[in-house]
Amino acid sequence: MMNEVVERVAVPVFVMVRPRGGGFTYSADELGVMCRDIIVARTAGARGIVTGSLARDRTIDRVQMQRLLDAARPAPVTFHRAFDVTLDLEASLDVLLDLGVDRVLTSGGAPTALAGAYRIAALVSRAGKDLTVLAGGGVRAPDVRQLVRRTSVREVHARPVRPLPEDAAVGLPALPGIPAGGRSGLDADGIRAMAEALAG
Repeated sequence: MMNEVVERVAVPVFVMVRPRGGGFTYSADELGVMCRDIIVARTAGARGIVTGSLARDRTIDRVQMQRLLDAARPAPVTFHRAFDVTLDLEASLDVLLDLGVDRVLTSGGAPTALAGAYRIAALVSRAGKDLTVLAGGGVRAPDVRQLVRRTSVREVHARPVRPLPEDAAVGLPALPGIPAGGRSGLDADGIRAMAEALAG
């Protein structure tokens, strides 16, 4: 799948590396799987890696993150929304800065990025030019201009989708319990609106 995506799209592909659902505290075996997955992703042509690891006390696991960074380099690394699970966002950002992480995905610890805009703005200021704060969490096209204005972020994470009409789902394989008309596709207009809002 990664090979197909990399070959078919013109934008840089960043691959999420996470060995399972649930929490973000990993065993040594799971960390080994993650490091091997990063190598597979880079071999497939991924331009960046999205990952993260927390210690049991809900701080950034420095040792495991260093291992993940070493496996990923020279590709840029984004720390995902495990960041929002940490107890002190500012202290966690300082750890990521010290480790040399390139981006962090956050809603400012709130249910949505817009609700956490004040915290995101503070993180953007604290990170300066050394790390990119990527606003994510319930981001919708109509919200992006306001989010940019309130936080000064230049990148957002969103899932702009729209329901597929019945006839658009023809030919797609049926999934148990999911009617074809309930499928969703990318919302090109929403993506365009977000890009325009970020551009200025």
